[in-house]
Amino acid sequence: MPATPLVYPFTFGDRSMADLLGGKGANLSEMTRMGLPVPPGFTITTQACREFLASGVIPSSLTGEIESALRELEKMLDKKFGDPKNPLLVSVRSGAKFSMPGMMETVLNVGMTPEVAESLAKQTGDAKFAWDSYRRFIDMFGRIVCDIPPADFKKIEARILESHSVNSIQALTVDGLKALSQALIREIEAQTGKDFPTDPRQHLISSVEAVFHSWNSERAQIYRQRERIPSDLGTAVNIQSMVFGNLSDDSGTGVAFTRNPATGENGSYGDYLDRAQGEDVVAGIRNTMTLVEMNEREPKAFQELERVMSLLENHYRDLCDIEFTVERGKLWILQTRVGKRTAEAAFRVALQLVDEGKISMDEALSRISGEQLGHLMFPQFDLAGQVTEIARGIPASAGAAVGEVVFDSRRAFDLARAGHKVILVRRETSPDDLVGMVASEGILTSRGGKTSHAAVVARGMGKTAICGTESISVDERANLFTVGALTVYEGEVISIDGTSGIVYLGALPTIASPVTAYLEGKLDANSSQATPVVKAVDRILQHADASRVLRVRTNADTPEDAVRARILGAEGVGLCRTEHMFLGPRRAYVESLILAENEEAQRGIIAEMEPLQRGDFVGIMMAMSGLPVTIRLLDPPLHEFLPNIAELSAEMARAEALREEISPRQQAVFAAVKRLHESNPMLGLRGVRLGILIPELFKMQVRALVHACLEVRKLGHNPMPEIMVPLVATQRELLYLRKTLEEEIAHTLTGTGQHFDIPIGSMIETPRAAMTAGKIADHADFFSFGTNDLTQMTWAFSRDDVESSFLPRYLDLELLPFNPFESLDQDGVGLLVRIATEQARAHTSDFKIGVCGEHGGDPRSIHFFHSLHLDYVSCSPFRVPIARLESGRAVVLANMAGPASSST
Repeated sequence: MPATPLVYPFTFGDRSMADLLGGKGANLSEMTRMGLPVPPGFTITTQACREFLASGVIPSSLTGEIESALRELEKMLDKKFGDPKNPLLVSVRSGAKFSMPGMMETVLNVGMTPEVAESLAKQTGDAKFAWDSYRRFIDMFGRIVCDIPPADFKKIEARILESHSVNSIQALTVDGLKALSQALIREIEAQTGKDFPTDPRQHLISSVEAVFHSWNSERAQIYRQRERIPSDLGTAVNIQSMVFGNLSDDSGTGVAFTRNPATGENGSYGDYLDRAQGEDVVAGIRNTMTLVEMNEREPKAFQELERVMSLLENHYRDLCDIEFTVERGKLWILQTRVGKRTAEAAFRVALQLVDEGKISMDEALSRISGEQLGHLMFPQFDLAGQVTEIARGIPASAGAAVGEVVFDSRRAFDLARAGHKVILVRRETSPDDLVGMVASEGILTSRGGKTSHAAVVARGMGKTAICGTESISVDERANLFTVGALTVYEGEVISIDGTSGIVYLGALPTIASPVTAYLEGKLDANSSQATPVVKAVDRILQHADASRVLRVRTNADTPEDAVRARILGAEGVGLCRTEHMFLGPRRAYVESLILAENEEAQRGIIAEMEPLQRGDFVGIMMAMSGLPVTIRLLDPPLHEFLPNIAELSAEMARAEALREEISPRQQAVFAAVKRLHESNPMLGLRGVRLGILIPELFKMQVRALVHACLEVRKLGHNPMPEIMVPLVATQRELLYLRKTLEEEIAHTLTGTGQHFDIPIGSMIETPRAAMTAGKIADHADFFSFGTNDLTQMTWAFSRDDVESSFLPRYLDLELLPFNPFESLDQDGVGLLVRIATEQARAHTSDFKIGVCGEHGGDPRSIHFFHSLHLDYVSCSPFRVPIARLESGRAVVLANMAGPASSST
């Protein structure tokens, strides 16, 4: 049986084959099928990359397949690779299944040698073009294949520019370009200890290997981790015949979007550079011209570009990002993909396409995300007071960011980890800056356009960014930037507005965004004051609400949280953590209860706690009248309410050494802390265990709840309480406590003439409870998964400790694909959730099951909970709109995927 090919021409395949050909290769094949002007070439598959990464060597058949594909390309173009008389030059570009802009490598002008440069100089009559292309190849090959630090090449460039009395590489003569190329080659030889290779085929294979290696570069790993892209996919490599935007005055290169990726507005939008190659635009090393200006210079090519943009948007039915080159007035399309966009643009473009009849509302909902909605809820700057505007640039990615100025990406990362909010300021960013970009609140560059590296990556990450701020001069060595007479040093605070492109000195106050004002009921989506993005959010959120099956509740511990959440669309309270009602000034009650010397003292303290509980319950159930409110009985880890034993021991030892008087209370506290100290308090005396040992505590809570219900009814409202028992591990615990609680409810209602049917359920947060859920269901009216503790106990991770110790390193090494406390571990913790759900539903087909851990507000986790047919998720008030949106998306995406997906 013949081996599966590792190389395919662009004439093979289509955009559905991104798994095999990568996103770029699949789209090149699609455009070739459409008859668009795509420079011919071929794609090396993702499978070849995976084999290379596994073995460390090029697959045995790959070199021969590349040779065969090259021969076909030579026949098609009537040129020969490596032949100085009639040279074929190619680009070598990465192309993973999922777009990772700038994260992996590209080598242009492969096939270039001094002999080829001489030949091109004669053929084109432009020696500067030929030697500039050679210089570009040496620079990229040295950095990407030979791993020469870019800073070392920058020093050489500066020396050559100074010796030729010019300020830019573009100003160098042919002799200057030759001198620069030779200096770069000498540096490569010095650092590698080898002669610079002269065989173009060796250049090609080495470039392919370098692109494969770049899949596991630090920046690629950071990007995949952030975007949750699997690390085992590998990248395809696209070998494409070169077209030259640096060939002549009527040549150039650019990037275009079919709609504004920052705002979603209609109209062509992009950047163009004359006499340039594509990397010049993306790198942002030269400030670009607009497409309007391109039209003035190259009207024929621009008209063709507009035609292609319209074709592609209609074909893909989405905003498209297009890389193109103009060679002597002829347009060539190098790449297209569905464009990265800001959150605002995502919502607006989706609705525009619906209104244009290109997509359905279901598809519009599938194209946006809860994370994007969260970005739209971020505050905006309040410009009502006195502000100091210092510069204006190109608004590349919307948002309002405030932070300390930092000029080095590594330092930005370190400061952010130490708790500082930082703004990364650079002349232009490169892929190596990703670690600082991720860590920063926002990004400010003095160079680059709307399609530069900084702009594209920031939009993809939802980071605020301003690019091409020409009025500021950045001195990265001195750690400062100047604008006019003003100097801003590292550590000073600035505010950047990615919507307007304005940079302000100092920290500006913020106000709620229009989207938040709409969600909180302060702005009518149909009013004249509503912005286009508010109208788009309103329509899509309404469609999500009409589509979803999962109900969305909130985690609320105070009446204020309950009111806020109901306004934001919560359909009840899924978790009221009653111990949180005794933090702050009320903390002393729990501390005194724990330290009480006998049951009589305990009962006295509990009696004082009861009216406080009742008042909170009244407020929460008033806010949620007619909706369920799940009251979790007290679950206080003792270490959160008692003094730290190490600190207390040191304090007592110091007092004894200094012969200071120790009060009876201090002695009692110390004795109790020693007696109750637990090595791991999260696994100790808490939850159901506390209620069994101190039954009066839970009985008091039930009495407070029943009295609160009576009061709320008297006020004309409809309380719908549910009681949830925490940390249950066995059915016997629940049965024992349930009997006590039911007796207390009945006793409290005696003589009132009222009746309440208060469901009593169990929190499922221990692995044993999940594995024996069928037995626990015998004594429970509902389950709610406490996924925070369930994750902690399943992984043996202390959530209080691991995030500040080894977890970041695990994420860096890709030993974990994501933080399991942020997004549910579906293979492990998710399996426990599945088992418990199946057992409970086998007991009673409509057994009510919800989720009240933090994962209830995580978009990825919500889709998993939908697939298990749970009844509701519960999350913090702020995340309620996000959960509503994602619950609707879960239905739509499952329907799009078909019956197999829906039943998983």
